[in-house]
Amino acid sequence: MLRELYPDLSFEIVAMSTTGDKILDTALSKIGEKSLFTKELENALERHEVDLVVHSLKDLPTSLPPGFTIGAVCKRENPLDAVVFHPKNCGKTLSLLPEKSVIGTSSLRRAAQLKKKFPQLEFRDIRGNLNTRLKKLDEKEDFSAIILAAAGLKRMGWENRIGQLLSPEDCLYAVGQGALAVEVRAKDQEILNMVSALHDADTVLCCIAERAFMKRLEGGCSVPVAVNAVLKDGQLYLTGAVYSLDGSDSLKETMQTNVHYPQQNEDGPNDDVQHVGITARNVPGQAQEAAENLGVELASLLLSKGAKHILSVARQLNDAR
Repeated sequence: MLRELYPDLSFEIVAMSTTGDKILDTALSKIGEKSLFTKELENALERHEVDLVVHSLKDLPTSLPPGFTIGAVCKRENPLDAVVFHPKNCGKTLSLLPEKSVIGTSSLRRAAQLKKKFPQLEFRDIRGNLNTRLKKLDEKEDFSAIILAAAGLKRMGWENRIGQLLSPEDCLYAVGQGALAVEVRAKDQEILNMVSALHDADTVLCCIAERAFMKRLEGGCSVPVAVNAVLKDGQLYLTGAVYSLDGSDSLKETMQTNVHYPQQNEDGPNDDVQHVGITARNVPGQAQEAAENLGVELASLLLSKGAKHILSVARQLNDAR
């Protein structure tokens, strides 16, 4: 995308592995390290070995280390979760699988929602990158199906493996799921200007609201927090939920706000106001503020109804597993 926008510039891609990529035998929710997929990349950014880093937005914590910012959030792929079935179960859906069928997912969020929706099925951890998980599914008889992000499958060219897309009614998705983020040095004006052309305004506003919701709840991959954001006719609708590990206890609410504001040409320090780690110069500041407030207010509503207790019990039980 940058090569198309800036044909006169030369871009070099540097492939790097992170701690999260290397730990393949433990559920991420058990490790509890917020910067599993980011630390090594941010170190390279800080040392000026690279000028920008591309992440899955859902891997980025809601508070970035000082000196860094998300300079672009690209147009979101489908944020929904997908079911990939064992070859012997092709053509089925989760509701048609035999009782006690084992479903693989290392996400507490997916497991909590699906246990409640499909109590006849069993859910077990499965770790590894997409290749590894698909191999475990196809070559063994341990799993009847696995749950993965539809966006990841599409980006890898494996969309044909999607046997069922889970609607928001079945399974709300993870904060930031389906969106790619470009992290840069916060004071590097030249790079910030360059990557800001990649921003997709609708995706930015949805993801600011989602990240603000998560931040206010103090959530992470060690607790089941889920969202669904929709922007329609200048209104941003955010659904957010928290769950106990088995899905038996939950809170879910929806709120909305107006985000239809004109872009104002503001010179000075306001240009680089961050909203939950995102610097979006080409998205109206009032709209970003409204989106962030929406996430905070929705989380506050859930907290007033007992979300803190649900999440602290989930965190304790997960730590004890």
